[in-house]
Amino acid sequence: MRVIAGQFRSRRLKGTPPPEIRPTSDKLRETLFNILGPRVEGAMFLDAYAGTGAVGIEAISRGARFVCFVDQSRKACGMIRENLDSLGVVQGFRIMEMELAKAVERCEREGVVFDIAFLDPPYEKEDLYTEGLELFGSPPLLGDGILVIEHSKRLRVPETAGPLAKFRSIVQGDSGLAFYRKT
Repeated sequence: MRVIAGQFRSRRLKGTPPPEIRPTSDKLRETLFNILGPRVEGAMFLDAYAGTGAVGIEAISRGARFVCFVDQSRKACGMIRENLDSLGVVQGFRIMEMELAKAVERCEREGVVFDIAFLDPPYEKEDLYTEGLELFGSPPLLGDGILVIEHSKRLRVPETAGPLAKFRSIVQGDSGLAFYRKT
């Protein structure tokens, strides 16, 4: 895995992900960030079910103001720390080793509002997709931002969830990206 563009362009990320972590491919990350474009610069960015942290690190590389990494796996959070250390990133991020619902609750209490929230739950845990849409549909955590969910191309994600409506969807290889915003 490598950083695609920005300040850390072409830098390799360290570590081999454990079998339970399925990192977002370089190609899909490139597509995601091409779609998000200049919206990333200066953004408050959430990388949930972060795994290796590649998506959030890409956001930092492309000028995100702050990235919040959320993953309940100690191994995953360790790899994120290792990758940030190897790039010399010492500020502008937070690593939350907990379930997404608890992280959202904490961010909500602190008044955090994300411009971009990226969720990449394990493909086989379909209930986490519904939970993610519900979490970001009700609180002001997303504001006028965008929620992006990576999913298996075989999974049909809802068109709407509360005030969120899907406005774009792409499939690449075995994966898909669904983009939501408030209506």
